[in-house]
Amino acid sequence: MLSVSSRFMLENVNLKRKLSADDYAAALPRLQRRLYDLEKACWDNKISSIIVFEGWDASGKGTSIATLTQRLDPRGFKLHSIAPPRAFEMSRPWLWRFWLRVPTSGEMAIFDQSWYSRVLFERVEGMVAEKDWRAAYADIVDFERTLADDGTVIVKLFLHISRKEQEKRFKAIEANPLEAWRVTKQDWARHRKYPDYLAAAEDMLDRTEEAHASWTIVEATSRRWARTKILKTVISALELRLGPLVPAHETPEEAAAADAESDSASVAEMLDDGGETWTAAD
Repeated sequence: MLSVSSRFMLENVNLKRKLSADDYAAALPRLQRRLYDLEKACWDNKISSIIVFEGWDASGKGTSIATLTQRLDPRGFKLHSIAPPRAFEMSRPWLWRFWLRVPTSGEMAIFDQSWYSRVLFERVEGMVAEKDWRAAYADIVDFERTLADDGTVIVKLFLHISRKEQEKRFKAIEANPLEAWRVTKQDWARHRKYPDYLAAAEDMLDRTEEAHASWTIVEATSRRWARTKILKTVISALELRLGPLVPAHETPEEAAAADAESDSASVAEMLDDGGETWTAAD
């Protein structure tokens, strides 16, 4: 478990970490190919996994998920983008809609936001009573422990940016006539509550950190750094779970051949660090 002093961990995270374009271009294809191999190995060995993406508005969750899944076999994973519960879902136990989305045997389930909305968004915005979001911590821990006991790999990622960086990204989006609609009054209202969300996030990290479902803080100021760290984190977790069943790494000759086959559009995307639009939905 995280120590009491870690309640301030987000404020102490080094958000200046970055990766050069050359290092990113060299690392990304190999990481994506490795993840593909692990996806297939997990499918063949009936090992399911859950990848949870949480973090700030405009921290890059959506674009990071796109990079994570870019080279995966779409038959082996499902992406769930979680919105506020609908009326009929609110009449059920609150975790019911997430139980419906747990992965089948061998499948990877990726959550763009998740059950943690109850102790973040719903808590800060006053959408649930205090007794309900406090009780949700025990529900979450039990939920994840049940899945882990059944053999599911759980990777939880929190994409972290500063308040100043979030403001910068919102303004950049608003300055683009084709993207300005993505930043709403509600986004700015949440931005003004950054300290409240920070406190809720730190509380969440403290209360839901478990050996079988640990959190990884992703320094997301640099998109290249963030994407690389996310891929490495997921790869490490799957390799650990596969154990002796883990597939061998590619040989230098195989890596060179695969690099030679990389399409130009993918290379352009990897090297372009200035053209990405950060959306409020991220």
